[in-house]
Amino acid sequence: MFMINHYSLEWIEAWCVENGWTDLFVERRGNYWAFPPGGVMPEPIPVSVLRMIKAENGLTNQEIGWSMTAVAITILSVIYTIMFKCPMPLVFAFAFNAMTVAQLEVEEA
Repeated sequence: MFMINHYSLEWIEAWCVENGWTDLFVERRGNYWAFPPGGVMPEPIPVSVLRMIKAENGLTNQEIGWSMTAVAITILSVIYTIMFKCPMPLVFAFAFNAMTVAQLEVEEA
């Protein structure tokens, strides 16, 4: 199963610079840590901040790419279904789109 990054590292780095957080690193996918202003231990970037960053910036390039791929596969599947008079291309498109939409959902931390 593919994994989509919902946050661009550049967006989070820009927020860290603006707010005085330093030494950003990614513990694992979706978990961003940095040193807060005056802090001696790294802390996770707050979920509310990540949501704010996502709301301001929208979709990442990876999310846009997967969305465009899903649309292209759907269009091709409709064409092949009509050409071959077979519903299987639409079944494939439905399965692919279901997985893509599930991956586009932002997880709650």
